[in-house]
Formats: sequence, structure tokens, C-alpha cells
Amino acid sequence: MPSAPPHWINALLAPARYPHAATQVELLETHGAWVLLAGEHAYKIKKPVKLPFMDFSTLALRRAACEAEIRVNRRFERTDDPVRLYREVLPITGTADDPAWGSAAEHAFEFAVHMHRFDEAGRLDHLCQRGALTAEHLQALARRLAAFQASAAVATEPSPWGKPQAVLQWARDNLESLRLAPAQAASPAAVQTLAEWTESSFQALEFLLNRRRLEGRVREGHGDLHLANLVLIGDSVLPFDAIEFNDSLRWIDVASDLAFAWMDLQHQDRIGLASVLLSEWLDASGDVRAPQVLPFFAVYRALVRAKVAAIRLGQVDAASAEADTARAACSAYLALAQRMAHPPAPALVITHGLSGSGKTWASTRWLAGWSDGPAIRLRSDVERKRLHGLSALQTSGSQLQGGLYTPQSHGDNYASLLARARTLLAEGWTVLVDAAFLRQHERQAFAELAHAKGCPFHILACEAPVEVLRERITARQAGGRDASEATLDVLEQQLGWLEPLTADERGRCLP
Repeated sequence: MPSAPPHWINALLAPARYPHAATQVELLETHGAWVLLAGEHAYKIKKPVKLPFMDFSTLALRRAACEAEIRVNRRFERTDDPVRLYREVLPITGTADDPAWGSAAEHAFEFAVHMHRFDEAGRLDHLCQRGALTAEHLQALARRLAAFQASAAVATEPSPWGKPQAVLQWARDNLESLRLAPAQAASPAAVQTLAEWTESSFQALEFLLNRRRLEGRVREGHGDLHLANLVLIGDSVLPFDAIEFNDSLRWIDVASDLAFAWMDLQHQDRIGLASVLLSEWLDASGDVRAPQVLPFFAVYRALVRAKVAAIRLGQVDAASAEADTARAACSAYLALAQRMAHPPAPALVITHGLSGSGKTWASTRWLAGWSDGPAIRLRSDVERKRLHGLSALQTSGSQLQGGLYTPQSHGDNYASLLARARTLLAEGWTVLVDAAFLRQHERQAFAELAHAKGCPFHILACEAPVEVLRERITARQAGGRDASEATLDVLEQQLGWLEPLTADERGRCLP
């Protein structure tokens, strides 16, 4: 494993060696690549390394990895994206003393992935650190990821990808790497505790993991979807740098892909935004069993980052500032893995209000601000459609008191929300239920659930003048970008149903 860039990499720091404008060339380095930033262009060159999960030890392997990187990342590009990040594989020709960007692969002594250079300030980890990452950014990302996953290639039964024992082996490999890391990188006691948790959790989840695979939840995904591999360009959050070097790390359970970004938001101390991302993804994907496996995958992802930090520590001078950063990162990810494995006690929150009163807006803000452990929002508008086989934004065409809005359907919807809340609370999730809850008996059922589970119960009550409700409902119907299908007729019906909060319920209301 090289400890310093080779001579020809340093030679490529000269702007004159590029066929386009560049006033200076910057060099970035990871455990597996050198990245040259020149003007509006970026060139990613694989290091000649061989690790248990990555083999770039020959020129042929590095060229194949470059070609694979173009293919797997272009799958995430959409026609409405502001830029195309991945351009081509470029040969590096000439000599080590006089390297040049060429076109003849047969004369290449190395290869690079040619990319559009984006503003590093737009990376989601940097946005997070500046406090500029919003709930809206993450909701858009969640919908984009769910849509991509819905059309991604599925691991069929003959393939080896995503089988439970393989999932466990990767987790064990992470832990073994951390056991072998420099003593100052990882606490042996912490690694052992997490190893025991991993084994016991896997035993409880093995059947479900296999079931999810048989249901088509293992797909060709990204594999490395932490915040530094997501960038905001314009109004779009674009994934990049998907894993190309190991198929088994890319063909994974869809919840494992989502878990990386969810985990990394918590690493950045944005627990509420992590909950927004997860809740929106659950609504968009309809993957109601994902919360059962998500903590297992998230702990695994935290240990991946700890391992990467430990690997980097072995590549740099132990007395350097970069070594201090790597040590701190390894320790922080281990601590996060412990917190995710043992979350705090949950709470149950419901909304209350007529259509158009701002329940979804307010619940999103509450969710984004909640920092006391992992939380999930359940929306009655989304659940109603899911129960009838529709996606969140599909139109049902139902009339008042018909279709999805019969008394029977209404009762089934609240019963399903109650059952899901019960399951999630038992698994340690704080639950926020976004529904009208106009009738006292509907609210009482959830209050009794909270009492039975021994968890706090709160109400997020929303109000607005009737004329404002009518304006909002009319605007929402015209926009067509929300799961709610409430009409003005529905509002009139609700006004007749509304049962005001009792004195006890008012005492449980959140600000």
C-alpha cells in the first residue's frame, strides 16, 4: 500500500498538462484513490492497493474498475439533473516523468475516471456541518432513492448477492478489521460489545433478511451512500461514487443503502433530519418491514466508516494531524454504533386537526427537531393508499364516502396505524402519527397504547380559520404533489365530525 503519491501523480499537478482551462490542480486522497481537481473537471485514479474488499493491484483491474464506475454511477443520473457527473474513462499515456491525457488505451500506463467537478461546498456532509441541510433536501433525496430502487435490477435466486450469511460475514469482516487495527484506533472492549450485539441481532433477523431477499428487496444499489457521496447541485441531491470494485457490496438490501445516509446524519448530530429521511423513504417505498432491519444495517455502516478510518490511520504518519482525525473518526463511529444498537426509550405523538390545518407541515418540523432517539412518522393519507395497493402520490379517484373513504376503510386505516405504531414502539422507535384524529375514541386508542408501553404520549394540534383551510385544500388539489386527496366536501364532513380535545388531551399538547 503506497504511503505517498507516485512521481507521475505529482507531475499531473501542473495545469499545463490539461487540455482545458485550469489555474491550479488540487490533489485529494482516499484509501483507494487519488483525485485530481482541475478547473471544472475531476479525474479519479485508482490506487494500486489490494485489500480484503478491494483489489486494484493490476492495471487491468484498475481499468475494469474505472469502466465499472462509469456504468454503476450513470444509473443514478436523470434527464432533469442539472449536470452529468460521470463522463468517460481516460487513458494516461506518456511516461512517469512526462504523463499526458491520451485517447489510445493500448498505450496507457494508467486510467482515470473523468468527471464533472462540482462545488465541494455542496456535499451533504459539508451542508450538514454548516447547518444548511434542510428537511426538504432529504425528502427529495428519499423520493429519488425510492424511485431508483423500484426500477433497479433485482438479485434473483441463483445469484449469491444479499444472502443472510453473506451479510453477516461482511459485518464480521468489519469487526475483525477493527480488532486488527492499531491499538489507538479502536477500543477492544467496544469492538467486542458490538460483535456480540451483531451476532445476537443477526440470529433474530436472519429469517426476515432471507424473506426480504425472496421478496425482491435485494437490488443493485449504491453501496456507499454516506453524506460525502451525495451532493446538492441546484435543487437536486445527486448520488455519486457508488461502489464499483465489489459486486457483493453493491447488490444489497435496499434498507442497507438507505441506512448509510441515515446513520451518517446521526454521526453529524442531525438525528431529526435522519428521521425525516427515513420517514419519507418509507412513505415513498412502502417498505414497512425495513425498520426491523435498519438498526442492524446502520450499525454495520457505522463500523464500515470506523474501519475506513482505521485503514487511513495505517496509511499516514501516526504523529500527523491526519492521523489524529482518523483516530477521532474511528472512535466517533464506534460510539455511534453503540448508541444505535441501544437507543433511548421511545415516545408516541399524534396530530390533531382538520384537513389543511398544517398537520404534515408541523409534523415534519417536529420530526426534524426531535433529537432524543430514532423516530418514524406514519401518515394516514399514505397508509390508506398503501392498504389499497396504491403509491403515495397515486390518485384513487374515490368519491366522498366511497372507494378509499368508506367508513370501513377509515376504520381499517386507523387500525393499521395503531398496529404499526405498536410494532415500532416495541422495536424502540419513537412514533409520530400524522392523521386527523377528529374523534376522541381514535385518540384514546393511541393514548392507551402509549400507557401500555409505558412511554410518553403527546398531541400536536393544528388549527386554522375555515376560510384558510379551504384555500389550502384548493391549492393542494391544484398542485397534485401530496398524498392527501381531501376535498372541500371532505372538509365540510370533517367539521361535523370534529370532537374537541378534552382537558386531559389539551394538557398533552405540544407547543
